[in-house]
Amino acid sequence: MKARLPYIAGFLLLLGVEICIGMFYFSKFIRAYMGDVIVVWVIYCLFRSFVPRKFNSCAVAVGILVFSFAVEFLQKIHIADVLGVKNELLRIIIGTSYAPEDLWCYAAGTAVTLLQIFLYQQIKKRKTND
Repeated sequence: MKARLPYIAGFLLLLGVEICIGMFYFSKFIRAYMGDVIVVWVIYCLFRSFVPRKFNSCAVAVGILVFSFAVEFLQKIHIADVLGVKNELLRIIIGTSYAPEDLWCYAAGTAVTLLQIFLYQQIKKRKTND
């Protein structure tokens, strides 16, 4: 449990950032692009909060990218309308509009996640070699 606390804290912090981005207008760039980059980190931290370490971190990050792409493509076919979702909060969570730029944002968020994993592993290796 102790090893998962940073992920739980990261999830809560990043979720708060996402909520602020959604509630307050910072700029078009932050709302349209950074929110999509950060959501990958939110999902990664949430997943890592529950999943044991035996799962490869890079595979988890790539899996989240695939999931994000799938959700975006489901938005393209208006999945919320297909399912008949009327609840506004649920419609926001599912998403109601497809934007190809979002795919690039998810890829950027995944790239940053993979860079963080790589740097963490390098630091860990140095500590064990000292």
